[in-house]
Amino acid sequence: MASPFPGMDVYLEDPAFWPDFHHRFIEAWCDAVADQLPDSYEARLNERVNLVQMSPEVVKLIYPDVSVSHGPRSAGGGTAAAGTVLLEPVTIPHEFLEEVRESHVEILHRPERSLVAVLELRSPTNKTSEGFDQYCAKRKEVLRQRVHLVELDLLLNGTRLPLSQPLPAGDYFGLVSRAERHPDCEVYHWSMRDRLPGMPIPLRAPDADIRIDLQALFQAVYDRGRYARSLSYGRSPVASMNDDDAHWAMSFSRKTV
Repeated sequence: MASPFPGMDVYLEDPAFWPDFHHRFIEAWCDAVADQLPDSYEARLNERVNLVQMSPEVVKLIYPDVSVSHGPRSAGGGTAAAGTVLLEPVTIPHEFLEEVRESHVEILHRPERSLVAVLELRSPTNKTSEGFDQYCAKRKEVLRQRVHLVELDLLLNGTRLPLSQPLPAGDYFGLVSRAERHPDCEVYHWSMRDRLPGMPIPLRAPDADIRIDLQALFQAVYDRGRYARSLSYGRSPVASMNDDDAHWAMSFSRKTV
């Protein structure tokens, strides 16, 4: 069953479903790119591991499992009969860091397998707080190299990527940073009411760009994930949006209920 929305499905932003969608989309994106690459290239999935401090709203802090027993205190204020000083402990929770694994696509040139392009799909983890800072740092490392960077943001929530000028109006964004044009960046933008566009993937000159139909890719992932029977259509979406967009999203979602 097709998604009720003309483009991106806002209900997939639900934390219960986004990790699965992210994983499926990255794999499908890699396969779609590989199908169009000339013989002198290959597309591979890669993964980075980040340690991100979880917010209190998501995970409670972990406390020590060891309990402390207090022995008898003397009238002198802390010395037991055996002469051992017993101190009152202060309980401080550990800072809990979650190991977050995020996949991306790398395009390599054969036979030396040199890196040509990196393809990223933004996630809630790298759009908030410490995860955002870590992503920006790794992004700068890529942009310092002679490597293309393609970034796709299909999330309404979270912090947008910093550029030298404000982003144009839009709900979703695709950023293409060509190695030979750094620091300039091509910004594709569209609303939740639009179909997903075709996205160019630059290769090494003189090879021409390949172009991925994101709408067709999204629909294939949506069908494979069977999200139509699992998403909470008919309820208010988790993603933040204005009242007009929320009403529009609700009206579309009722077609599937």
